[in-house]
Amino acid sequence: MAKTTKTPSDPSGGAYAPPASGVFIHPPENIASGGSAVNTFLRLQQATARLTATGWTPQTGPALVVLGAEQRLFGLGQGFPPEGWPVSTGLAGFGNEANSGRTPTGHHRVCACIGGEAPLGMVFKSRVPTGEIIASTTQLGLDCITTRILWLEGLEEGINRGPGIDSRERYIYIHGTPYTHQLGQPVSAGCVRMDNRAIITLFDQVPILTPVYIFP
Repeated sequence: MAKTTKTPSDPSGGAYAPPASGVFIHPPENIASGGSAVNTFLRLQQATARLTATGWTPQTGPALVVLGAEQRLFGLGQGFPPEGWPVSTGLAGFGNEANSGRTPTGHHRVCACIGGEAPLGMVFKSRVPTGEIIASTTQLGLDCITTRILWLEGLEEGINRGPGIDSRERYIYIHGTPYTHQLGQPVSAGCVRMDNRAIITLFDQVPILTPVYIFP
């Protein structure tokens, strides 16, 4: 199977207009996380403000926020579930150093969208589909990258961009995982893991250059 990579789309036209009172009107109430819905909402608003400070608005297209304490990913804009999705970030915590096994922090963007035609559970190695399908497993030690890949590129020189700290060169992805029973727990090798069906939904909603903010 050939690798399928999406190209940037034109975000003009106000397709992601926010509600009149902001991106979110009410705090999400059905978030299964370690903190209260109100605290999650406040952290999400902080992350949104940091994206806005860089010039992002819903009119320019969607954006993504990963909240580490909550182990959840949220989409900003129209068409995303208000409760977000459970994820798994790095078992070693958060940090930008190469070979640390940690999930990087700060401002990123999607630099490649890979696997658009792959079936659910397709295993990727070096971003190439292997032909092996693993939709779900509890077998330890596999750390499979499955279904879809959103490759992240750091945007902050000296923080997550540059020698020894570069998120793109660390091959940091948002990707599908067969370890769905571990979602909501920080158990990855540094990437952001998602449910295979959820990553298909997300993949179809975000183009290349979508901003991503990772908030520990």
